[in-house]
Amino acid sequence: MGTLYLVRHGQATFGADDYDVLSPLGIQQAVRLGEYFHGKSISFDAAFTGTLQRQISTHQGICQGMGTAPHAQQWPGLNEYDSHAVIATVHMGQPEKPSTPEQYRHHFRLLKGGLQKWMDGTASPLGMPTYPEFLRGVTSALDHVRTHCTGNVLLVSSGGPIATAVGYVLGCPAETTIELNLRIRNSSVTEFAFTPKRHMLVTYNTLPHLDAPKYADWLTYA
Repeated sequence: MGTLYLVRHGQATFGADDYDVLSPLGIQQAVRLGEYFHGKSISFDAAFTGTLQRQISTHQGICQGMGTAPHAQQWPGLNEYDSHAVIATVHMGQPEKPSTPEQYRHHFRLLKGGLQKWMDGTASPLGMPTYPEFLRGVTSALDHVRTHCTGNVLLVSSGGPIATAVGYVLGCPAETTIELNLRIRNSSVTEFAFTPKRHMLVTYNTLPHLDAPKYADWLTYA
């Protein structure tokens, strides 16, 4: 039996022109997670990321904190969906960049509605795969780990693919998978135990590396 550690990327630059860049805090979150793994003597026999820069940079930060650099295979199926394209299925025009609590709530209400339409097949976000295709991209990575890996495996991805993986393993309906997606915190760790036959959820959305008062301001979601 092995353990698959699914890590969401560190805080990115939400609301900026290029979201696919870690913020300074996002880098710190990744390095701190690597320090935690090192302190617990957790090493990895294999590692995977998507091809997005925020995912790759998070893996690099983890390696920095661990003091080692396990090679990561890039797996495009671990890339995040396009939230702007999803929101465009339920909102005409370009939504205002959120800057207040109410605008943030409105943004995520739109995202939730768009995700529901994408997942049930009633909307086709521009430039995106269908949801079954997106799901296959995620499960292809899980299947590869299950059939080709042993020991500890690191997988650095994003909220959408990680929630999709959890929902798939647990057999959740789309509504539950969306709720899981919108609750995943930056640099959080979700663990699956795996055998050649299946994956089993052990923990979800944990932040053991930030479990101290001095890291209270390091908890982020976007």
